Amino acid sequence: MKVLVDVHDKRWNKYKINFEKIANAVVGKKYENSEVSVILTNDKEIQKINNKYRNINKPTNVLSFELGDDVLLGDIYISIDTVKKEAQIENIPVENHIAHMMVHGVLHLLGYDHINDDDAAEMEDKEIKILKKMGIKNPYQDDDEYFACCDADCCPGGGIVARLKKIKIKENGFWQYALYALFGGIAALGFAPFYQWWCTLIGIGGAYWLTVRNKNSCGFWKSILHVAPFGAVYALSMFWWVLNSIYVVPELTSKFAVWTIPALLGLMIAGVFIFSWPFVAISCIRRNYAYSAILFAVVWTLVLWGREWMFTGFPWNPIANISLGFPMLANSMSLWGALGLTFVLVGIVAAGVELLRNFKSIYAWVVFVVFVLMALFGCWWGQNNITQVNQDFNQNQKYVRIVQPAQSQEKKATHDRESALKNAEENLQQLFHMAIMGEKPDLIVFPETSYPYTVLENDFMPLAYMLETDIIIGASFYDGAELYNSMVFADKSGQIKKIYSKSHLVPFGEYSPLGILPSPVNLGAGSGPELIEFQDFVFAPAICYEIIFSGAVIPDDSKTPDAIINITNDNWFGNTPGTYQHLDMVRRYAIESGVPVIRANYSGISAFVLSDGNVLSQLPVAQSGVLDGFVWGAHNTPYRMLGMNFWMIVILVFSGLCLWGVSKKFNR
Repeated sequence: MKVLVDVHDKRWNKYKINFEKIANAVVGKKYENSEVSVILTNDKEIQKINNKYRNINKPTNVLSFELGDDVLLGDIYISIDTVKKEAQIENIPVENHIAHMMVHGVLHLLGYDHINDDDAAEMEDKEIKILKKMGIKNPYQDDDEYFACCDADCCPGGGIVARLKKIKIKENGFWQYALYALFGGIAALGFAPFYQWWCTLIGIGGAYWLTVRNKNSCGFWKSILHVAPFGAVYALSMFWWVLNSIYVVPELTSKFAVWTIPALLGLMIAGVFIFSWPFVAISCIRRNYAYSAILFAVVWTLVLWGREWMFTGFPWNPIANISLGFPMLANSMSLWGALGLTFVLVGIVAAGVELLRNFKSIYAWVVFVVFVLMALFGCWWGQNNITQVNQDFNQNQKYVRIVQPAQSQEKKATHDRESALKNAEENLQQLFHMAIMGEKPDLIVFPETSYPYTVLENDFMPLAYMLETDIIIGASFYDGAELYNSMVFADKSGQIKKIYSKSHLVPFGEYSPLGILPSPVNLGAGSGPELIEFQDFVFAPAICYEIIFSGAVIPDDSKTPDAIINITNDNWFGNTPGTYQHLDMVRRYAIESGVPVIRANYSGISAFVLSDGNVLSQLPVAQSGVLDGFVWGAHNTPYRMLGMNFWMIVILVFSGLCLWGVSKKFNR
């Protein structure tokens, strides 16, 4: 057979391919007097041809046009861009993939096709046999069958790899979607109160593996659909507890219970569109295994950064939080925050999966080792942070008492006037009797909304006067125009010295999004973070979930406060994972900011948390009592000095350089 080659893109000149030899290996002697034209082109040209003749407006690797003549068999178009991209993804020589495309194209000219499964199987079998004669391995093996290590003795983890190789999951089949959902549920188990950190790594790694094993890149919406079960189940498993608040008070239950199912569906849909982005990125931007691991880590981190502020923000449970059981690693957040540690951990997972898939590749090892080295550096930094905190022990800190009433929310939030007045008086008496027990402290801290009356401008705080102690208490504050969720600081004479109002309000709980969605109240927002000083003690106030946002509590360019005082009321969420996860978010913030936290929670968990995330003491959920203590170790950290946005830029620049480097290396 004679092959006429027409080069439309000069990049093809780099590859010395004997197309005539390949074509003759396909056709044999029957077509020795026939001719085939091969046009070596690029994505731009082949997309135009694909659109004109097949009504498909996208590039492809190879196109064959059969002429129906035994002498002039037809034309074969091959795109250098798509062929190189696919070869990089499969980690195979470009020349081998070009040979495969030539074999595939010639078989099409001979009448073979792959429209149905039987025809595809026959055509693939022919290709495999022809390529084998040319010394080229089976191109239709699953990605996992490209493992360099395939038995238990050849390398660490070889047994696992061998078992993974035998797993056959049909693309777009039931088990693919079921596994995505399973991995989403497993990934949520790394957070409080379960603390099975390895589950999160397996869950994310498993979903990553399902995504990269798909050889064919697909469009944006198809990619989202593929990974949708992971995002939906991951979000539902982590955030279902927010709906517990509907069932705490009968009055609210009767009004809002109808929103339960829509809210659950909303959580799942939000999870799909939030947590799918890293998987969509590696599906739609197909390069090579090193590129995919880095891209996955940086996009996951970018999503976490976006969750800080998009739609009022909800950066709950960054992957970094699974490290809290490992103090050295967790304290690396004092350097690069949850943002940086999430990048490192997700990078280790993705690079680890790619290392299993390409065990003998030096580049797979390099990417994996880089992420591991960053983790080790973070541990070193974290240990230094822990040491600094312990060296700053100071017995002269303020002696603080936290009061945890643990009254039921139903009694606390009764709306009938007569019952409300009676409950208010009883609740106030309980606060007084609890606070007065034991040695007199320097400061008494009561939780969010624990004061049963509304505070007005220039008001008097009788509780502080009766206790003869400086107090901090959560109360509703009315300024004549709006009602606020506030922290009131009053001295022992009962004079109110400062009122701080919550600025980062919770949608659906403290205000109505868009003015039409359901919310029991619509509160006013405060002016933002500030420092409060009394005597020689300086603290940063934080109400409820304000403390989950990086940099939202301590004003920029301010001096380091002695502590953060966080008042909250998790009564709405009871003994659900959310209550425990909230404490972990506090611990994360203490590490990032380098400032210890005095946390008063109405129903628990109240705690004294040092600036290395160590919980000195705590009161459990639903237990009424007081907690006395003091905190130390306040210091500035690189993360607080440089800020979240700075570190996001660093991660983007670092990742960009790495992606450019691996792209350049694989494109040679």
